[in-house]
Amino acid sequence: MRRLLAALALSLLTVCGAAAAATTFKIATTAPEGTAWMEAMRRAADEIGRRTDGRVQFTFYPGGVMGNDKSVLRKIRVGQLQGGAIGAGGLSDVYPDLAVYGLPFNFRSYAEADYVRGKMDAQLLDGLKKSGFVGFGLTENGFAYLLSGHPVRRVEDLKGHKVWVPEGDPISAAAFQAVGVSPVPLPLTDVLTGLQTGLVDTVGTSAVGAIALQWHTRVKYLADLPLSYLSGGLVIERKAFEKLSPADQAAVREVLERNTAELNRRSREDGERAMKALQKQGIEVLQPSREDVAGWTGTVGQAMDRLAGQPGSFSVEILKTLRRHVADYRAAHRAP
Repeated sequence: MRRLLAALALSLLTVCGAAAAATTFKIATTAPEGTAWMEAMRRAADEIGRRTDGRVQFTFYPGGVMGNDKSVLRKIRVGQLQGGAIGAGGLSDVYPDLAVYGLPFNFRSYAEADYVRGKMDAQLLDGLKKSGFVGFGLTENGFAYLLSGHPVRRVEDLKGHKVWVPEGDPISAAAFQAVGVSPVPLPLTDVLTGLQTGLVDTVGTSAVGAIALQWHTRVKYLADLPLSYLSGGLVIERKAFEKLSPADQAAVREVLERNTAELNRRSREDGERAMKALQKQGIEVLQPSREDVAGWTGTVGQAMDRLAGQPGSFSVEILKTLRRHVADYRAAHRAP
């Protein structure tokens, strides 16, 4: 009997010790429950739980209940959260060079973006890690386009109109100011109301975003010129992640990196479907001329040159690196 009781006590101590050693990562996202992102992340969390025998678990806070990217980062710093799905613009607050993919008119096509990402993703994720966050790949959120209630083909078409930029986004503000437009900064949650009341009449977002946010109900035109490449990713605070055993770190990384690759594939497919859906719902797609495109890109490119290297902004070196890779791709794929 004494041996039985001793064995039982040892078993209970082992179970309690395992439970005490379990790590739960609290992750915030603006993605609503039921979306493809949330479904994919819950499947990934289940797989990680199985592979680590329950030592690593996740609790998700979807739908923006923890606030915007800045709020989420603040809560990570104080330990209320351990991670979040955060846009590249938000992550640039901790690692400014991560904003480089989203600079206006970087890319003309997804093929260019894919080529450059193949060259630079690892460098950017390493820089993010040095800044205190572990990433598991960048998730593509599509190209942002200008959507408006009036036709926009050239820079002059924006004059006198009310163009939205995200609140606290110096890159977008500098881009529009460079072409003589005084943008209207608003938080994302106020944009639909702004469109309804006339506070703004022109917005930049992806096709998926336009539908998900219902902005497409207040516009008539889409300028078919990729404005910026939107990306983001799931990040976990580095100190919290590195408390895991090396084996558990490897399991988490393998599952989440695979999950990110799948989300990238689905994101592009969703973007293609969303663009077709916009056209079916009456949004007219406008094709800027070659001269108009040159006017946009040249002026805004000079504004980005001036912004590079300023305090809190992306570095001159990262901008040069990106442009070099873009130039290499275009040289290799130049049309006859």
